[in-house]
Amino acid sequence: MRGLIVDYFGVLDGTEEDRQGWRELLAEIGENDVKLAVLSNEPQGPGAQRVKDDATTFYGIDTVILSGETGVEKPEAQAFENAADVLGFGPRECVLVDDAIENVHGAVQIGMIGVFYQAFERQAVELRSLFGLGK
Repeated sequence: MRGLIVDYFGVLDGTEEDRQGWRELLAEIGENDVKLAVLSNEPQGPGAQRVKDDATTFYGIDTVILSGETGVEKPEAQAFENAADVLGFGPRECVLVDDAIENVHGAVQIGMIGVFYQAFERQAVELRSLFGLGK
């Protein structure tokens, strides 16, 4: 796997403990030449800027893709294809983490690995395994 695409609301915006855990995990994954992106159905406006600022400043994610800017919302296949394209990979080279099962299904239907987010520790174990990391 070469790309990790993560939803913002419901995944990265959790408790301070989870946010710190995500920050460390994303840094660890990124150090292994994995490109990172946030894919959110956030519309344009102040909320969109908050997502961009938090993703880039706190989490160190370079790519933020918002449906309010692209005009395509998850779970439409084009949303996931666009995210993979922006990272420079095909869908089969990417993992999506989302807290909405319909979005996970949409990603899987185009060939991504889908991770249904429920609890940070559980998904951290799964992602470390998918990306071949220790711990």
